[in-house]
Amino acid sequence: MHHIESSQLLGNIQVRLLHRDDAPLLSLAYARNRAHLAPWEPARADEFFTPAHQLGLIHSKLAQHSVGQEIPWVLLDGGRIIGAVTLTGIVRGPFLNAHLGYWVDKDYNGQGIGSAAVMFAVNHARAELGLHRVQAATLVHNGASRKILRRAGFQEIGVAPEYLHIAGSWQDHLLHQLLLN
Repeated sequence: MHHIESSQLLGNIQVRLLHRDDAPLLSLAYARNRAHLAPWEPARADEFFTPAHQLGLIHSKLAQHSVGQEIPWVLLDGGRIIGAVTLTGIVRGPFLNAHLGYWVDKDYNGQGIGSAAVMFAVNHARAELGLHRVQAATLVHNGASRKILRRAGFQEIGVAPEYLHIAGSWQDHLLHQLLLN
């Protein structure tokens, strides 16, 4: 394992860039949270939860990172991955925008970790990337995620019908934005 610089997020929780060595830990985190995340994510085949599949996804994410289009971070408690926060679809030019995504381990919900991760990503988008806007989409009935985004200063900007294929069906999402400057 390589030494990888991390930042203190909240209490003992650290945040750092995803690394190719994370595949086994990430597969364990997803397997541990399979039922917890199922209502909020695309339907996942069994292979998704294997280290080999996670390694493929990690390579894809790191390729996007290398060209400035994605920043994939993991949340850690000691050596255990307990969530992730990402900025994806980073666009330069007149848009200066990124999409925010995040999840937190079922055993760590309600401790402010999601809020801290969102603020970490937003601050990075503003200070390091110079973005103008960060957007996020939640299922309309995802009250916890909507609360985290509201706390971080995001505004709800409307409903996108059948926006993403989540839990086996096309579902409406509430779109949020945060203007950074």
